[in-house]
Amino acid sequence: MHHLYRPTRALIRACSGLILRHRLTLPLASLLCITGHSLRAQSTDLVLLNGNIITIARPGDRAQAIAISGGTIRAVGTTEAIRKLIGKQTQVIDLQGRTVVPGFNDAHLHPAPIYPFASPNAMISVGPDSVRSMTELVALLKRKADLTPEGLPVQGYGYQDTKLGGHPTRRELDQVSRRHPVIIRHSSNHIWSVNSYVLEAVGITSATPDPPGGSFDRDSLGVPTGVCRETAAAIIRSDKLKTAPAPTDDETMAAYRRCFEAYLANGITSLTEAGATFGKMAIYEKLQAAGLPMRINLLLSVNELDEALRRNIRRGYGNESLRISGIKVYHGNSLSGRTCWLSEPYEMINPKTGLKDYYGIPPERSQAALDSLFLTIHRNGLQIACHSNGDREIEMTLTAFEAAQRRYPRPGSRHRIEHCSVTNNALLQRIKRDSVVVVLHSYIYEHGDKMLVYGTQRWGMMHPNRSVVDMGIPAAQHSDWPVSAANPMLRIQSLATRRSAEGTVIGENQRIPAETAIRLWTAGGAYASFEETRKGTLELGKMADLVVLSEDPTAVDVNQLKDIRVLKTIINGRVVYERP
Repeated sequence: MHHLYRPTRALIRACSGLILRHRLTLPLASLLCITGHSLRAQSTDLVLLNGNIITIARPGDRAQAIAISGGTIRAVGTTEAIRKLIGKQTQVIDLQGRTVVPGFNDAHLHPAPIYPFASPNAMISVGPDSVRSMTELVALLKRKADLTPEGLPVQGYGYQDTKLGGHPTRRELDQVSRRHPVIIRHSSNHIWSVNSYVLEAVGITSATPDPPGGSFDRDSLGVPTGVCRETAAAIIRSDKLKTAPAPTDDETMAAYRRCFEAYLANGITSLTEAGATFGKMAIYEKLQAAGLPMRINLLLSVNELDEALRRNIRRGYGNESLRISGIKVYHGNSLSGRTCWLSEPYEMINPKTGLKDYYGIPPERSQAALDSLFLTIHRNGLQIACHSNGDREIEMTLTAFEAAQRRYPRPGSRHRIEHCSVTNNALLQRIKRDSVVVVLHSYIYEHGDKMLVYGTQRWGMMHPNRSVVDMGIPAAQHSDWPVSAANPMLRIQSLATRRSAEGTVIGENQRIPAETAIRLWTAGGAYASFEETRKGTLELGKMADLVVLSEDPTAVDVNQLKDIRVLKTIINGRVVYERP
């Protein structure tokens, strides 16, 4: 293990040449000088020189160069100092002034296999990047249906009703096929649209009641339109529908590699899957054994809780490449799907009543049921990560956290609220008092148009990134892929501008500077999974996970942040992606 020593003033003076004009902090410069002799005695595997390194260790901290040995950062400083650590076997990268940041950590997303379009297992994208109208949507799904054996599902994901002019209903999806189940998921993944084949197969009729926590859209005669919201979509997961033949192991591995390769190309070096299973964990073990470099933290689905307790799983189970931190719980609904539960009505007319009295869809669980579930997870040493978007949902979540801590005090549990979208000052004060971690959205660029119905009076406390930073609340960022693109630079632009693709600014007061946004996307994610001592900043002894960018995010116009390209992604001191 590498030991640290307290520098003397004489040593600091001796190392003052390291500071130069790059704002390298004195403790870091001193440490490099003190450890320089032992570093030269070691083999340095990789050095990066002549760069603009944003360490995220402290606000404004910059360096020119970095040295890596054994997958760990061994020195950060000036090019002159780091150059002395180059040995015969050292790989040298001349950054030529390019910017380096810590590897991005997507704190909540949903990896999924990406199969070729013609595969019967493929779920195809029907988002704005693929289709721009209802006509194009139907045409694309027809192409897929023509390649799919009769009776097997035609599936898509990512449609945006606000950009299509409404939700696709059975009327549109029946044009795709009456011989296949057609099932497409809204970009929120909380609303599914299906054709008549599906409704008939699973027995959904005018007489079918709305399930607790969900609803079926209906026409003026009460006939279901095929739009299934929240728990109503669970009825579609029925053994009355055929499924495609299981892919081979090789096909599955290749499909997951496509997914992870896309993440790596966007500079994501660590991620947390929210709602994982032990089956997915086994797939990831195989992928990593075959060379997948991605670092993966798992929040197991609440459906896996009994198995986790049977196996005596505790937070931190696993290793630095694949580990479990806790359990993902749903308590509440969708912001972009406009189903989350609010204390005041949405700024819209309720189609069921003709009045402005729509508050969203209440959660399925009662407060007592939520309290009981949280206590079980909490007492068994696991982190709770609860999906809650609306202020009424968040209030119930905090009440359940507080009840669990009263019954079984466990400081430092770092329970999380996932998304935490519609807030107020009273809720944020409780979050701060209870040391809750918030994992906030930054997807206004794609989904700002869906926030109009929340009313301008709420915008200033939606996705409250600036507020939580100013209050010192621990926070992380996420893409929630496929809900929004797993592209940290686009996400950082949303944080800095709060501007939608249509040009609407949603909550200008919650803008944060690019460097603060980078911190949430790196150090924030590491803290949320209890890994801040090993990654998230570019400091001595941390994991050598970093990203080389085409421009300095702190220097460009904030409206051009999304145009910054990832040139190299480095994990464990090894280049795992290089832009052609």
